[in-house]
Amino acid sequence: MKRQKRDRLERAHAQGFKAGLAGRSKDLCPYQQVEHRSEWLGGWREAIDNRNMYKT
Repeated sequence: MKRQKRDRLERAHAQGFKAGLAGRSKDLCPYQQVEHRSEWLGGWREAIDNRNMYKT
């Protein structure tokens, strides 16, 4: 995989993570391409899991 492509996917993941921490809806994902959308949602899910883990 090219470095440039990997960097874009990493950025999508990071943006999804930030959105999840902020409590934004997954429906607000700005990406349409499957790869980028998948990474964004993965980051979002990870953040939601982290929020729920520390919520107790």
